[in-house]
Amino acid sequence: MAFISLDTQQIKANENSEGKLVYVIPVKKEVERGLEAFLKRTTKEATEEGANHIIFEIDTPGGRVDAAEDIANILQSLDIPSTSFIINRALSAGSYIALFTDNIYMKPQAKMGASGVINSDGTAAEKKAQSAWIAAMKSAAEYKGRDPLYAMAMADESIEVPELGVKKGEYLTLAPQDAVNVGYAEGVVNNRVELLHEIGLDNATIVETEPTLAEEAARFLTNPIVIPILLSIASLGLIVELYSPGFGVPGSMGIIALILFFYGHIVAGLAGMEAILLLVIGIALIIAELFVSGGILGLIGLGAVIASLFLTGASVTHMAMSILIALIVAIAAAVILFKSIGMERGIFRRIILTDRTTTELGYVSAENRLDLIGLTGKTLTPLRPSGSAEINGERVDVVSVGTFIKRNKDIKVIKVEGVRVVVKEL
Repeated sequence: MAFISLDTQQIKANENSEGKLVYVIPVKKEVERGLEAFLKRTTKEATEEGANHIIFEIDTPGGRVDAAEDIANILQSLDIPSTSFIINRALSAGSYIALFTDNIYMKPQAKMGASGVINSDGTAAEKKAQSAWIAAMKSAAEYKGRDPLYAMAMADESIEVPELGVKKGEYLTLAPQDAVNVGYAEGVVNNRVELLHEIGLDNATIVETEPTLAEEAARFLTNPIVIPILLSIASLGLIVELYSPGFGVPGSMGIIALILFFYGHIVAGLAGMEAILLLVIGIALIIAELFVSGGILGLIGLGAVIASLFLTGASVTHMAMSILIALIVAIAAAVILFKSIGMERGIFRRIILTDRTTTELGYVSAENRLDLIGLTGKTLTPLRPSGSAEINGERVDVVSVGTFIKRNKDIKVIKVEGVRVVVKEL
């Protein structure tokens, strides 16, 4: 993917920063895998270009813990001095990222903290996950020599911080001056110019980076909320297409949703060629099932498609939930369509036999011999109670009314019940 550097400017001040290069990398919106891919690209570019300093301009409400931990690994691998400039908020995973930089500066209205682990449904995470996250926050603070108490208080509501007015049941959120007082921030500045002056880089060359269009799309498409929506649209579109003649809008929407899902994960660096290959094989086997009876190919194909989704997802748990939601949507749609339309439209017309041999179309299961009632004849075999008799010159399978009748006895047809001709001895 091509690297893009935008909006280069020269800020003249003291001479000791002449010729130095500063990269400004935004950390905005939610913390997720798309942001991780963007930071991996831009920090690599800064390293290759010989940057002397990296400024991370942070404004995020937080996001995925796993993505934040991977971003922390990127920051720990940097040999370039780094500064977090919190321009609005660095909450939850955002505060965790900021703690891995050498310096932290904040705008007067900015804040950092409130880092409790919250599930996607808004409830608190299980104790095991909370404990791991508290330990991660503690390690992040210690990594740059900051007092771990405040980082832990950001993630653990049971920790009191009396000097900052934080009681039990509250997560610590640091205002700028409080952050300076506890050693979490080096200063409070109004803008980037003041920040550059504080870190002695007034006269440095500034390179601002921005996400490419593909990276912006990836950030949106890999959002934990968007993923189940895409998979649901894909499953719903393909189910509806089964009931539609030809190939139209529903099927196109389903395929586009599936393409967008994989495109976003490929750009974010989450999907490799093995996942794409597994998807193609799965789809091919499902199509083959339409022409080969048995059901085995279809089941293997479905398994391959689901496996490709798991290979693509960053979290097995989240992907399992997303697939479950998509399956529920698909099953609900299939039931509704089956009850309202049946199996007589779309592709089902070609793979399901709907013709019936009804009496209205002239089909009968057997000839009805009502014409035999009242006729007489002779038994050709003993009736025990069934056997054969000759009636009006024709051999007919008959049944006696219950008594044994010997061979060559005179009989009379007393009734006909479908194919059952009932006789009695004269």
